[in-house]
Amino acid sequence: MNSNIADAQTRQGLGGYQRMRRLVLAVLVVGLFALLLFGQSLFAPETITHETIEMVGVVLIFLGIVGRLWSTLYIGGRKSEEVVTGGPYSITRNPLYVFSSLAAAGVGAQMGSIVATIGFAALCAAAFHVVILREERFLRDVLGAPYLDYLARVPRFFPKLSLYREGDTGSFKPRLLLNTLLDGLVFLVAMPVFELIDTAQQSGTLPVLFRLP
Repeated sequence: MNSNIADAQTRQGLGGYQRMRRLVLAVLVVGLFALLLFGQSLFAPETITHETIEMVGVVLIFLGIVGRLWSTLYIGGRKSEEVVTGGPYSITRNPLYVFSSLAAAGVGAQMGSIVATIGFAALCAAAFHVVILREERFLRDVLGAPYLDYLARVPRFFPKLSLYREGDTGSFKPRLLLNTLLDGLVFLVAMPVFELIDTAQQSGTLPVLFRLP
């Protein structure tokens, strides 16, 4: 009975961090869109530089979405039950946050600005850093020595590719994969929305308050 209660408390605790992760992601996306309503790139939309930055951004958004799905295949609801060390989790302890930051960089790139591309990724990583620290404290208590060993071997955020190993994906959970896909689709919305914003700015409907290189 006590074991069942402990398991339920563990799942509830981890669920709180997962909800926090979604909330942080949603707030970031809304905030970045709001910021870009009034900003514009120094590079004119027709220039090669502007178009190249936008295309790189599209690639980053897709990499971010695919990477988040890849990470979910491995974690599969096992985060509070065992230390997952295979696939993306063999090179970074927080691949979901890494790929979310990549996608955020892609969102910034839709502005056609190098500064926005780097800045959006940095803001996303900084916001998730708080969540990461709280998750680590929680998982230390739940998983104990194996997790401490994992902390010592694998970097917190920036991937170390030389550590990569395939590992086991565990049991497949379609619901978790679907939730991750739906979360990631928020980034895809950036592309048509930015086109609308750009059109509104060009027509003078939206004022341009600042420009970024």
